[in-house]
Amino acid sequence: MTGRPHHRAGGGFCNPWPDAQPHGFSGVMRWALTRKHSRAEIDIVPRVAFPRKPRPTVDSDALTITWIGHSSFLIQSGGVNILTDPIWSERASPVSFAGPRRLVPPGMSFDDLPPIHATFVSHDHYDHLDDRTTRQLIQRFPSMHWLVPLGVGRFLSRRGASLVAELDWWDTLDLGMFSASCTPAQHFSGRYPWNRDDSLWCGWVIRFRGRSVFFAGDTAMHPEFRAIARRLGPFDAAILPISAYEPRWFMQPVHMNPTDATGAYCDLTDVSTRTTVMVPSHWGRFRLTDEPVAEPPAEALRAWSDAGLSTDMLWLFAHGETRSLA
Repeated sequence: MTGRPHHRAGGGFCNPWPDAQPHGFSGVMRWALTRKHSRAEIDIVPRVAFPRKPRPTVDSDALTITWIGHSSFLIQSGGVNILTDPIWSERASPVSFAGPRRLVPPGMSFDDLPPIHATFVSHDHYDHLDDRTTRQLIQRFPSMHWLVPLGVGRFLSRRGASLVAELDWWDTLDLGMFSASCTPAQHFSGRYPWNRDDSLWCGWVIRFRGRSVFFAGDTAMHPEFRAIARRLGPFDAAILPISAYEPRWFMQPVHMNPTDATGAYCDLTDVSTRTTVMVPSHWGRFRLTDEPVAEPPAEALRAWSDAGLSTDMLWLFAHGETRSLA
């Protein structure tokens, strides 16, 4: 891309690619009137690992990833501890009595968190930027860095965060022991009907001394994954969303399905070596859309097999599970 086509004339942001615009109010109403609700699907509980406290730090060039749930991960390498899109609340909602409710407890107790050096936020939706969790993190780690896309800093500053960096797509910030690069994503933003797309959405490349992680955030399939790999790769791990994709007519502009995620992985990696592990995200904690809760990981395995990829490179975590690259 050239210039800033994702900046909306008059303020705000947009997806700059053809057929990338989310559906409006009429689409929301059509979906609401035709939604599928199956009690059997809702009652399926995703797999939970035996809980354990994380290591305080990972000092070498090893890379350790713990899935807290949904898009919340603890990433540790080179003495640095990082969180992504943290949410410990019971619901992904502006209120405590309604909205998507968690299906499983967090994969890690908030009290068991090691010292956090930085938190990365992909956008301002409730399942990625949680008010209660944000306030808890600011209180517990007042000197922590916050890395956010344009327009999200106001939310954090109003809650007392002091070290907030807002980045645009393709911006990079070097913080010494790690660096952050903001990458394109296809999605939308807004916590209320009146502030839709006022702030930006993004993915992140997090580069430690010897390791690099791509965190896609929340995104549909888009044409920039190869550019991300070319400009910012290679990656040791790619965290890619695989859920919230049905009905496809409504969700395709904003969410990848497992086949899309596998295609994005292929765009992000070198076909001759494929040393990057894929970590599926954005599934199993909240039931946001119409597909069965157990479908996304099963479909991810199928798509992975259909693409002829090694199952060793697909890390399908249980909630609370930790895996490491030595």
